[in-house]
Order: sequence, then structure tokens, then C-alpha cells
Amino acid sequence: MATITSNKACQDIGPNVRVLKGTGQLRELQTVLRDIETSRSDFVFCADRLIRLVVEEGLNQLPYSPLSVTTPTGYGYDGITFEKGNCGVSIMRSGEAMEQGLRDCCRSIRIGKILIQSEADTREAKVYYAKFPQDIETRKVLLMYPILSSGNTAIQAVQVLKEHGVKESNILLLSLFVTPHAVKSVTEEHPEMTILTSEIHPHVPLHFGQKYFGTD
Repeated sequence: MATITSNKACQDIGPNVRVLKGTGQLRELQTVLRDIETSRSDFVFCADRLIRLVVEEGLNQLPYSPLSVTTPTGYGYDGITFEKGNCGVSIMRSGEAMEQGLRDCCRSIRIGKILIQSEADTREAKVYYAKFPQDIETRKVLLMYPILSSGNTAIQAVQVLKEHGVKESNILLLSLFVTPHAVKSVTEEHPEMTILTSEIHPHVPLHFGQKYFGTD
């Protein structure tokens, strides 16, 4: 918990919103991802670095148990081991950009997917596809979606997870950038879940998915 801090913009929203502690490295990555002059190769490189930082901190929020081991020199060491029963869920398509970062940290973790799109006329988020581990209701879920602008897609995704038996308190939403409006909307709809992000800002890089996957 030492590497995260509550963002001032969220002090009136609730205790379940967590923001990575600001550093020069973090601010540079956020700058590169916003710069219109950034090449796609540099964009993907910096995005993957930022994803890794968010994922690593997300893993710090998962439960663990004490574990004592013996070192090669014969000494005992009292450490910890993360409890089993975690999984990832990416909101397609942009959330898939975060899957490799999670797998780099947890090689055997299971990852589900949700496809949600907004109706052209109403802008209402609609679920088109969902595939999860069969026992997802027993797991802690790392929900991955890099950009939260309105929050509608994330709200719908959490609702789908709840319909599959996942406890709201077992959902940790990992996002790179979120707007104050999105944070407010999501936490009001699902107050027991947790949001972890690198930054809360009124203007988020909406071009993220297109730039990352080369469809811009």
C-alpha cells in the first residue's frame, strides 16, 4: 500500500479509488501517451510500461498468506505467498492490451473476456459476448480497461460479473486513465468495488486503443 495514494479529486467519492503515487517516470509515460507526435512503436512501448506499473500495484491489493521457506544455504525465511483464486477479465478490445502485462506477472492466471459496445442511437452500453472461468464466482477479479471516459462500459461489465456470481467487493478495476466523471459514475453504481489507476484527469487519451493496435 505504500506506493499508492488517494487522489485529491476522489476524496469526496469514496475510499475504494486508488491512484499510483506520482513520480517523474509515471508523468513521462503519461506525457508520451498523450503526445500527438509519438510514434506507434514508442506509444506501445510506453503503454506496456504503464500497464505493468498498474498491474503490479493491482497485484499488491490481492490477499496473501504467510509462507516459511528454506534457502539454499539452509536458513529459514518467513515470507508470503499470494492466495490462489484470482483471475483477469479484459473488456474488449482495448482491455486486451493489458492482458500480456498481467501474464508477465502471473504466468498461469486465467483471463476471461467481455465485449461491450455502445448503441449508435442511444449510446447505451450493450453486452455482446462474455466468457469467464467456470468458477469465477469464487475468484478475485482483475477487470482490465485502460481508458474510462464516461464509465458506462465499466459499469455494464461489473454488472455482468455480478450476474455471474462475483461479489462486488472481489472486483478490482485496473485502468490507466480515468475521468472524474467516470470515477463518480462507477463508484456510485458499484460502491464496493475498487478502482486503481495511474491518473484521474478530465481529459484522457481516447485514441489509446486505435494507437495501440495500429488502427488509427
